Order: sequence, then structure tokens, then C-alpha cells
Amino acid sequence: MNGTVLNCGYVPLVDCAPLVIAKELGFAAEEGLALNLVRQPSWSALRDMLALGHLEAAQMLSPMPVAMSMGLGGLPARVDTLMVLSVNGTVFGVSNAVAAKLGDVPFGDADALLSALRAHSSGPLRIGVPFHYSMHRLLLSYWTSADEGFAVEEVTVPPPRMADAVAEEFVDAFWVGEPWGSVAVQRNVGQVMMTGGDVWKFAPEKVLAARHDWVENNTDSVRRLMRAVYHASSWLDSSKNRTLAVEILARSEHLSMSPDLIDPALSGQIVPRLHAAPRTVERFVGFNRHAASFPWRSQAAWIAHHLGADAVGIEKAKACFRSDLYRQNLSGVGVDMPGASEKVEGALKFETAVASTRGHMILAPDAFFDGKTFDFAG
Repeated sequence: MNGTVLNCGYVPLVDCAPLVIAKELGFAAEEGLALNLVRQPSWSALRDMLALGHLEAAQMLSPMPVAMSMGLGGLPARVDTLMVLSVNGTVFGVSNAVAAKLGDVPFGDADALLSALRAHSSGPLRIGVPFHYSMHRLLLSYWTSADEGFAVEEVTVPPPRMADAVAEEFVDAFWVGEPWGSVAVQRNVGQVMMTGGDVWKFAPEKVLAARHDWVENNTDSVRRLMRAVYHASSWLDSSKNRTLAVEILARSEHLSMSPDLIDPALSGQIVPRLHAAPRTVERFVGFNRHAASFPWRSQAAWIAHHLGADAVGIEKAKACFRSDLYRQNLSGVGVDMPGASEKVEGALKFETAVASTRGHMILAPDAFFDGKTFDFAG
């Protein structure tokens, strides 16, 4: 490989696509980078590899840099979120045994599903999530807190093992990123009941992260990496590129699975149970459109708040979402920038035009299922 070599960790999920496309379609090479993608078996392994300096950058769950920077769990390290890699893209499902008890719950109805689970649960529901410091876990906690009597037992399961955990009755339900929900459906061990977007319509799911000291000492590499990933994200959001994107992700060196299991996430055609007709989910996963890749500091504040942070911790979290670097490193390639770096989370019920540097920005709905908003301006 020619160019500056960057080792970048990832976990095999559909939303690692911006990194894979940046490498495979030459966006990284155009920036003078040789992107070496290093597959990791779990989020804890990836976290440790980055913290110990074995990786320059990594795909991470959006709460991970916040938690690490706050000194929570595992190896504490100051980690920066350079940009968001994906918005949404997760599913919540239950085992076939649980589904049989629930009856006919409308797909995507978070309130009805919570009520049905409460009514038919004789004890704590064991729910598999990929990592404690994950958006899956925060959304699960936010959703289930609407019913104080509903008991949940959180079980950490690496995404590639989630369908096995359901099949082995290790968990009763699961919240996981695609394609691993579709794998559970295709193996006929579980059913998808809703998507993450049914709880928060615009949740930052994965981010591009790097250690703060590396970011400060490698400004040129950071700029080139961000530009390469931005162009890949933009390419991914074009529907005409979906077929090629699915084919590339399916290759053995990336997700190593059938394209039929990858396509639902990129097409937004989610199959809730085996042999059922797919459900169309608008904006199931986003990479670039509607400022999806912008690291909003208000999103970091929401994450920190739901990790139990005080005002000082929330300021630390906001500082690790590097909207300043996003503006600095991408403005030169014509990226439309929002006029602010924070917003009231959950306030948008419809697509909304907002002030931006080029005047063309429309933000997507970002409402929470309970209609609440989050405004931490402190």
C-alpha cells in the first residue's frame, strides 16, 4: 500500500460501511492514506486496542468516547469523536417464545410494545446489548424507564453472537445493529419488533474516534482521514450505489456473509419475522444526509446525561465531540455546515430547514418516542 498507513479498528456491522467504502473505492487513497482495517471481535477488544495505541482510529459506539473521556469502564483515555459514522441502524427484537406471548403488537410502536412486554413478563426480561456504553443500552434504558414497573436484566453479547444467544435462550430479547437482527430472523430464532429510530428518530449510533493526543499530533492525517470518510459517507447515501455497497460489505474480508442479510439495512426493508413481508423503515440508517456525520455537542451532552454525568462531566463529553475539527477539516471541500454546534435534541417532528454556511441544510426529524426534548445549554 502507498501513502500514510492508518490502522483503523471496526466491528463487523453494516454501519462500518463508511470505513470499508473509503478503503475499497479509493477515497482514502485519494487523500494519500493507506487505510488498514483491523477487524475486532468485540467492542471491549476494540476499546483496549485504541487506548493502548495499537490503532490510530476506530469505529466506536457513540457513547464509548464519552465514557472513556469521563473515566468510566475499562481503560480510561481521552478520546475524540471526529465525526459520526452512522445514525440509527439498530433493531430491537425478542425470541420466538416471547413473541408468541405478545400477540399482535404493531411493528414500530414503542409504547404498545412496552405495555405488551410488561403485561406478559413474569420476571426481569433478559435483554442482550452489545456493550454497556452503547446507544443500544441508553435507548433501552430511556425506553423502559417510561414504565417504572418493568424489570430488565442487561446482558452483554458481542453483535456476531447475538443470534446464538437468542437460540441458546441466554437472552429473551436483543437490541443490536444490523445485520445481526436479520440474522436472528433468518435463523428463525427471533423476531424484530421495532427499530432504534422508534425510540429516538435521529440517534448517533457509530462514530469515528481517535485518541486525543494522536489527534493533536497528527493534524494532517486527521484531516485526510475525515475527508476520505466524509466522501465515502456521501457516496453511501446515494440509492444508486446500494447494490455495489452491499456487494463490497458482503466480502469475506469485511462482513463475510450473504448480501441478502446486508441489504435490508441499506434499503430500509426490514423483515420482522421469517417469511413475513418486509416493513419499509424510512431513514433506517443514515451516513451523511441531513448532517448525519456532524458531531453535535448536544448529542454528546445527551449521552453524558444518560450516563449519569454531572455538569462537569457533560462539559467533558461535549469537548470530545469535535465539531470544531469537523468545520476546520471539511469546510475546504464544500461541506454545508450547520450554523450552530448544539441544538435542542428531540425538537424536530418534521424535516426542517436550518441556518447553514451554504444555505442548503435540512435536518431530519429527531423526536423521542415520548415527545420529550433535551436542552442542556449549561
